[in-house]
Amino acid sequence: MGILAILFMVTARIQAQDRDSTAVLDRFSGQVLREGIQPSEPLLDHVSGSFSVTNNGISLIPSFSLGDPAAIFLGKFARKRFSVEPDIRFSLQGRPWTLLFWFRYQAVDNERFSLRVGAHPALNFRTATVLDNGVEKTINSARRFLAAELAPSFKISEKIQVGAYYLTSWGFDDTSKRVNFVTLNSTLSDLDLAGRLYMVLSPQVFYLSQDALHGYYSTLTATLALRNCPVSISALFNMAIDTDILPEEDFIWSLTLTYGF
Repeated sequence: MGILAILFMVTARIQAQDRDSTAVLDRFSGQVLREGIQPSEPLLDHVSGSFSVTNNGISLIPSFSLGDPAAIFLGKFARKRFSVEPDIRFSLQGRPWTLLFWFRYQAVDNERFSLRVGAHPALNFRTATVLDNGVEKTINSARRFLAAELAPSFKISEKIQVGAYYLTSWGFDDTSKRVNFVTLNSTLSDLDLAGRLYMVLSPQVFYLSQDALHGYYSTLTATLALRNCPVSISALFNMAIDTDILPEEDFIWSLTLTYGF
C-alpha cells in the first residue's frame, strides 16, 4: 500500500506545480505577473488511472487467474509519447499478487493507426508452505519476470477498432522460463442502450506458449457504464479452445467494479 501512497503524492505534487505556474501568468497575455517567478513546464501532461475490485483476479493473460477476489490499481503517468504505467494487484486479504511497472512509448499515433511498444519488470507472488523449526508456516514467495510488448491497432470507425497484441516474457526463478502471448482483438465501443447507459464489447482470440506447452483460447469482455460517470461494471469470460497448459480451468469468468479517474 506504500507504493500507492507514493504515486498519489507524486500526482498531487504535479497538480500543485501546475496550479502555481498558472497563478503567476496573465490569463490573456501569458506574461509573468510576479517579478522573479518563471513558469515551469509541467513534469507530466497526462495522469489517469483506475481502482477495481473483482470476485476473481484475472491477469493480463486471461487464462491465468488468482482464483480469489482481488483489488487492482492501474495508473498512467505520461509525458508526450512516453508513459510509466503501474499495474498493482492484491488479494482482498492483503496479499500481493503481481507488481508490474510498464515503460511504454507510443511510436505511431494518428487518426487511423497506432503502434505502442513497451517493457516492464514484474514480481509475481505465490503462497508456499515451509517448515520453520518443525512448524509449518505459509509465506509469500516472489518470482521475477521481464517482459516486452508490441501493440498495433487500426480504427475502422468511431465505434469499431481492431488490433493485435504480442507479449513475450522471461522468468528468472522457479517458474516458466519463456512465455509468448499473441492476440487478435477488436473493440466495439459506445454502444447506446438506454439514456446514458452504454456498452463496450471486447472479443479476442489468443495463442499462449509456456515453455514447451501451448494453448488456444477465446475471451469476451463486456462493460456497462453511464456517460459522465466514473464507475463501470464489466464481465470477463475466457474459454480454452485447445490447450495442454496445466493446471488450468477450461472456463473462467469474473465480475469487476471499476472507478476511473
